[in-house]
Amino acid sequence: MVQAKKVEPQDTGDRHNLPYAFRTYSPDQLKEALHKMYLIRRFEEGAEESYTRGLIHGTMHLSIGQEASAMGSCLPLNDDDMITSTHRGHGHCIAKGADVKRMFAEFFGKETGYCKGRGGSMHIADVSKGNLGANGIVGGGIPIAVGAALSAKKQKNGKVVVSFFGDGANNEGAFHEALNMASVWKLPVVFVCENNGYGMSTSTRRSTAVANVADRASAYNMPGVIVDGNNLSEVAEAVSEATERARRGGDGPTLIENKTYRIRGHSKSDRNRYRTKEEIEHWQNDRDPIAHFELI
Repeated sequence: MVQAKKVEPQDTGDRHNLPYAFRTYSPDQLKEALHKMYLIRRFEEGAEESYTRGLIHGTMHLSIGQEASAMGSCLPLNDDDMITSTHRGHGHCIAKGADVKRMFAEFFGKETGYCKGRGGSMHIADVSKGNLGANGIVGGGIPIAVGAALSAKKQKNGKVVVSFFGDGANNEGAFHEALNMASVWKLPVVFVCENNGYGMSTSTRRSTAVANVADRASAYNMPGVIVDGNNLSEVAEAVSEATERARRGGDGPTLIENKTYRIRGHSKSDRNRYRTKEEIEHWQNDRDPIAHFELI
């Protein structure tokens, strides 16, 4: 269990002991990161309430508990860098600058939504912000990210693509095909696996042959990095190093595994019978990413 400790440097000489994010970003940038993490949390709680009241139709997948993974991954990105997201992608959209009013409009099927009310919770896109789209297909965004990275390389525009996906996607064929192609062509893409421990109701221990998703990076000749996905600073540091590597124009992709946890079920129809109450409470009370960031 991560024990959050408040760092209180005595003078400027102690700065090197601070976590990466506090050495790298300004106080205003850190405040904005915390604000967005809270915004993701409150946005999803509001969406959950509206769904429960029957005001939002279809299905919904919440990322409550995973805010540091989304925000930490997007913090190092430039405005014109790109992301691809997942069916659990509200946090990614907000972290990349989405307008929450337009997101809610999309949920309610309104013309003012990002996809004119036709995409819903799982298919929000905002190309103007570099968000190439959330995707209801497990692993569906990974090859799209590779295509965008190929375009960026050919145009020599210096852009990097971050592809978010869950642990369930690492057993999809598209995952392996995309990583192989990205490595062969040395594309500027960062693969970010948000491993929350479960693909629907099946734990990664039962579904995946390797102990860590990042272990699969070696098969495709790229770095594999395992990160505490509930620690914004650690996530930002890993993604920053990966994006710098990708921008060098020949070093290619990186696979990052953010170890995290979803407090809510897979979707709103999930009764959580495959997890214990104690497990959920441990992550909710002792590993909350927002509380951790506030304590530093």
